[in-house]
Amino acid sequence: METTYPLISVVVPVYGCKTCLFELCSRITTTVEKIPAQLEIILVNDASPDHAWETIKQLNKEDQRIRGINLARNFGQHYAITAGLDHAIGDWIVVMDCDLQDRPEEIPNLYHKALEGYEVVFGKRVHRQDKWLKRKSSQAFYRVYDYFTGLTSDHSVANFSINSKMVIDGFKQMREQNRIFPMFIQWMGYESASIEIEHSERKKGKSSYNLGKLITLATDAIISQSNKPLRLSIQLGFLIASISFIYGLYLFAKYFFLDEPVQGWTSVMVSIYFIAGLMFFNFGIIGLYIGKIFNETKARPLYLIRETTDE
Repeated sequence: METTYPLISVVVPVYGCKTCLFELCSRITTTVEKIPAQLEIILVNDASPDHAWETIKQLNKEDQRIRGINLARNFGQHYAITAGLDHAIGDWIVVMDCDLQDRPEEIPNLYHKALEGYEVVFGKRVHRQDKWLKRKSSQAFYRVYDYFTGLTSDHSVANFSINSKMVIDGFKQMREQNRIFPMFIQWMGYESASIEIEHSERKKGKSSYNLGKLITLATDAIISQSNKPLRLSIQLGFLIASISFIYGLYLFAKYFFLDEPVQGWTSVMVSIYFIAGLMFFNFGIIGLYIGKIFNETKARPLYLIRETTDE
């Protein structure tokens, strides 16, 4: 009787690491065959500036298990992940980066942990091989995110994970514009676990997430997952109004009961500018939410595909 092995799909967004792809695919193939399992590798070219699409097509010619998706432009890492997941057909789906910091040799560990009864298993990077600023900015991002969303996140966990087909089918139903893969998976609430994995140094290129992009990512993540900034702005406005009212009563009593004239042109102007600044700040928060609503109502596709290797 012929044994049917599970199909493992490995989804890899590709940006700026063309020279890593041959080694990456070779190590994935060698590793997954030892599980044993059937394999498909989906490389999603997110308009990589080093013309990685030509390399992806070459890999596909050498091994039909390697499939390529070429996006029309750079949509962003999490949109590229979504494109790959939309085309994955595996019983289990692995998501990992292309720069070899996520070690393919850890896939069996994720898989065997999942077989213990988990729908999702994340790789936990205990000893991150990143620069000090990257590590600290990542920690700050998750702390701020947790504060505003009320969730508990682990800054040592990123995209590297294995997910059951049921989890990915649920993920595919979530089509909102603001997308962060691991946070979506966490929100879904399936039985999950994490295991410690070895994290490698980046061999080629550099991370595309600079400080500005991290701030934008944090803002988008918070606004898409929580309305706490709106509640805080209401509380702040109520606090300032209360202080102003109490101070007004104080000035009223001082003028009518103590017969002391109210002075302080400077303090009045400072107060006006302070309140005006807070108003603009609150308007900005509201504007961000309205902008996100506007983006959602346009209902544009999350990504556009120029071509695939299946054509």
